[in-house]
Amino acid sequence: MDKNHFRYIIIGAGLAGATAAESIRERDPNGTILLIGAEEHLPYDRPSLTKQLWTGGRTVAQITLQDRSFYDRNGITVALGTRITGLDAGHKSLVDSQGRQYHYEKLLLAAGGSPQRLKIEGGGLEGVCYYRNLHDYLRLRAQAGPQRSAVIVGGGFIGSELAASLSVNKVDVTMVFPSPYLCRRVFPEPLGRAVQTVFRERGVNILAEDTPVSISRSKGGFLTRTRSGHEIDSDMVVAGIGIAPEVGLAQAAGLAVQDGVVVDEFLRTARSDIYAAGDLANFPSPALGRRLRIEHWDNARAQGLCAGRNMAGGREPYDYLPYFFSDLFGLGYEAVGEVDARLQTRSEWKKENETGVVYYLRDGQVRGAMMCNVWNKIPAARRLISSAEKAGSRDLAGVLG
Repeated sequence: MDKNHFRYIIIGAGLAGATAAESIRERDPNGTILLIGAEEHLPYDRPSLTKQLWTGGRTVAQITLQDRSFYDRNGITVALGTRITGLDAGHKSLVDSQGRQYHYEKLLLAAGGSPQRLKIEGGGLEGVCYYRNLHDYLRLRAQAGPQRSAVIVGGGFIGSELAASLSVNKVDVTMVFPSPYLCRRVFPEPLGRAVQTVFRERGVNILAEDTPVSISRSKGGFLTRTRSGHEIDSDMVVAGIGIAPEVGLAQAAGLAVQDGVVVDEFLRTARSDIYAAGDLANFPSPALGRRLRIEHWDNARAQGLCAGRNMAGGREPYDYLPYFFSDLFGLGYEAVGEVDARLQTRSEWKKENETGVVYYLRDGQVRGAMMCNVWNKIPAARRLISSAEKAGSRDLAGVLG
């Protein structure tokens, strides 16, 4: 048989791809598996890039999901530093950037997404960091420390986590973002402003309701100019402004694409031999009654497991409700469901804007919940969301807090 023919090929060696390979092998002990990754590193735990690696909680070696011997023992071929540039769904073939061809029987698209880039003068300067992967962490880590400075563009969770981590490492941090307070898409305004106050108290310079208009070289570093007229000299400029799902291969193959690669409840695309999982998958959520695309660790893990089992002959619907977590200067958050600050929110605090639960309601039903320094409540929150019962004002008191 052609050495580049595999029963299963997985494009993307992140968490979704790695867990899919493991679950395929559990169900099919003999089928050939190829796991393809564009990075040079074995699959690793991405949340650590903005969290434990900066606080000393973990080392680079400790974030690797499995060592090379695991893949060798399980007959999983791993091709790192390999970028797939073409997909011919009719012939079940792939081509990489070096012109090598591969053939599959079942294919998983799990390449995640690419960082959104600043569309401003100087946004493409060498050294401007669009923070996404382990290479970015290693480069930034080598520059970070006392008497160093950084501009962080973006006020969502990635930008906020990175700003907190750099500040803890004695970097002088300035954040620039267009919203009036941090994590506006998720935090209700009182919580967002309270967290922003904590950042300022910890020495982070906040330029809210502002955006960069240009970046240029200056004094061996960078000069960032903002719309409001601020000029900030810094050693580093780091952008954390979201990702765009990697849908190019799916589009070229004629698969449905709408805010990601469209899949059914089994994580299959319109072609029964092609699946998608992780950050790029647009999937139906039975608990919420709508389609979602989720860019969080738990979703990538769970979808990888489900997709792998289904590729190997299973018929398991993905009905799991994933959660996400964040840490900002010692403030810990766990959230599940539709945590969208545009929904009606109701907060139950033990300590105002620090310890308690934020509920997100649509038409009187709890659609999401975020626990703030409250732990081990995710299963109960899932049950509450799945019940779809109307929530009265007294019904939520003490339910999760």
